[in-house]
Amino acid sequence: MSNAPLMPKATAVWLVENTSLTFDQIAEFCKLHPLEVKGIADGEVAAGIRGHDPITSGQLTRDEIARGERDNKHHLRLSVSKVVVPEVKKARGPRYTPLSRRQDRPNAILWLVRNHPELKDAQIMRLVGTTKATLKAIRERTHWNSASLTPMDPVTLGLCSQIDLDFEVNRAAKDRPAVVEDQGQTLVPAAVTTSVREPVTTEDVFGKPAARPVEEEEDNFDADRVFGKLKDLDFGE
Repeated sequence: MSNAPLMPKATAVWLVENTSLTFDQIAEFCKLHPLEVKGIADGEVAAGIRGHDPITSGQLTRDEIARGERDNKHHLRLSVSKVVVPEVKKARGPRYTPLSRRQDRPNAILWLVRNHPELKDAQIMRLVGTTKATLKAIRERTHWNSASLTPMDPVTLGLCSQIDLDFEVNRAAKDRPAVVEDQGQTLVPAAVTTSVREPVTTEDVFGKPAARPVEEEEDNFDADRVFGKLKDLDFGE
């Protein structure tokens, strides 16, 4: 039916009334049954339908009709329009939420705000079909039913699909600046470790002198020296 003319029956009525084409030719061109075209010619079918001229609408040329009238086996060809009509993109409006699910919408908004803080307000509004005022009230906990709200997954509630949620989350992650993680202490570059510093002081040339070990006190005691001091002490005799 993609190659059928606009208003096939009205076109068939016009071709029956204004041309000498056979029923088979008209039926093939209009994508109708030959008996239906015969019924149009007999006035039994399409009664009251006004014929549509395919020539003025650019669907058929006079030469093509004349060629078909001369040859009963000729297949009529639909004219291709030379005017390219650009496709009109339909503006994407707010998502429709069924009445049975609208009471769960605040719970879904709360779930998105808590679990995906990277999502922007416009993204949340697209996912669950809410308004900016409602979203702001839930964020600031000024919603009339804030005390009774329970975070619930919007996919589970049927407010959006998992594909839509993943798309918005990935889109928000791309817009978020990358966080540089602390890798801890890293190796010193080779240019620093292999650099040779010119000697300036004697210590740089010969190195620091080794510290002398502290000599341990000898355990040998001189008995005469120790007791000799005791004899000199006066104990008040």
